[in-house]
This record gives sequence, C-alpha cells and structure tokens, in this order.
Amino acid sequence: MFKFVKLSLAVFAVLLVAACSSGVKLDDSNGVATVNAGGSMSYDPISDPKSSVYGKRSIYFEFDSYSLDPKYASTIAAHASYLKSFQQQKAAIIIQGNTDDRGTAEYNLALGQKRSEAIKKALVSLGVNESQLEAVSFGKEKPENPAQTEAAFKENRRADIVYR
Repeated sequence: MFKFVKLSLAVFAVLLVAACSSGVKLDDSNGVATVNAGGSMSYDPISDPKSSVYGKRSIYFEFDSYSLDPKYASTIAAHASYLKSFQQQKAAIIIQGNTDDRGTAEYNLALGQKRSEAIKKALVSLGVNESQLEAVSFGKEKPENPAQTEAAFKENRRADIVYR
C-alpha cells in the first residue's frame, strides 16, 4: 500500500509539472531563432541575409481583412520550402496574428486568429506538415508601431512568422 501511495504521488508530481509548461514564450519579442537540427549544419537560410526567408517574416493585411495578398505568395512559398526541407529536424513556426487597435478586444483577437489561420492554411496547401505550425492571435496587444496614424495601422495589421 505504501508503494502505491508513493508511486501515485510521483505520477501526480510529473503530471503537475507537465501541465504547467506550455513551450510558448509570452514575452517573445518576435526575435528569430535558428532551427536546432540536432547536428552540425553548414548552411541555414534562416540566418542568411541573402536567402528568400531571412527578414521576410511579416505578412500584411488590409483593414478588416484576413485575405492573403498575392504579393506574399513567394514569401509564404519560401517558408514552406524551408519547413519541408527541415521537417525531420523538427523545424516549426508560430504564426502570430495581429491587428491595429481599432475595434473591440474580442473582435481583434478573432481577426488576428483568422489572419494566422489563413497563413497556416496556405502553408499546409504547399505541403507543410500541420504539426510544424501553430497559429495564435495577439489581436491589438503587440503593435509594431504604437502611433495613431494610418501608416502605423498598416504596420500593425500583420501576421508574424516566428521560428521556434
């Protein structure tokens, strides 16, 4: 009986610790991390300023829209290619949907989620494994530009691709 209690406590402790960890950094500053390939990698396009994925991590949207602009097709395709190439090394991204600060908090969270889901859907259609993708919304909580101008609003209506 004592062994059963001891084992139950150990299992409970493990489950408690596992339930508390999420793997998502809430204070992520949209920094870019390289993918850990589990071995030595001589070339990583994520870190190469000359590659088609370096620095192209934001997809912008029109006001009150989650439709992908065709001008971002090459950017999305480049990320899809990278993710498919490094699937075995567990390359993965978080797609963070954002909005400008007009509208209610609830509306903006929903719109941000639709924006991130639109990019996720596009990547899956290009052959990326869905397990490599996570779509989240920050709504109006992470503005790129806090000013109250139309130019600032355009900068904030975006989805950011963050490698983890």
